[in-house]
Amino acid sequence: MPSFDAVIESDLVELRNAVEQAGKEIATRFDFKGSCAAVELAAATPKQRELTLWADSDFQLEQVQGVLLGRLAKRGVDVRFLDLSGKPQKMGGDKLKLAVPVKNGVDAETAKKMQTALKASKLKVQAAFQGDALRVTGAKRDELQAAIALLRKELPEWPLSFNNFRD
Repeated sequence: MPSFDAVIESDLVELRNAVEQAGKEIATRFDFKGSCAAVELAAATPKQRELTLWADSDFQLEQVQGVLLGRLAKRGVDVRFLDLSGKPQKMGGDKLKLAVPVKNGVDAETAKKMQTALKASKLKVQAAFQGDALRVTGAKRDELQAAIALLRKELPEWPLSFNNFRD
C-alpha cells in the first residue's frame, strides 16, 4: 500500500552553515564593533535545537536577527522553522539574550490538525501519528499526491516536508 511520512525537520548542516556565516558577518560589521553581538547554535538533544542571539540593546538584537534571517534565506533554510515570538532576557549589564527554538518533529496538536484536514477533504487516505511524523497511507498514488497538496495548502504556517514515499 503506498504511503509517505509528513515531517517537520530542518537541514542541520545548512542551519549550522547559516549561523556560522551570520557570526562571521557580525564579527566584521562596523556597527557591531566592541559589542557582545553574536549568534550561537545549541543542541540540547538531537531532537531539540535552539539558537541564541546576543546583543547590547533591543536595536542591536533586531539587527542580529535580521543578519541571521538573511543568511538563512540565502542558504535555503525555511524561516518558519524558527519560533521568533520569545521575549529577550536581560543579562548582566546591558546585555540581552534571545532564545529561539528551532522546530523539529510533528507534535500531537499539529498531527491532529493534519488528520482533521485529511478527513474533511474526503480523500481515501488514512493518517496515523507515529512519533515525530504523520504516516499517510492510501490505495492510490494519486490520492497521496492530492493529500500532499492539501496539507501544503491547509497548513501554510508549518514547514512540512514529505519523505519515505513508498509505492
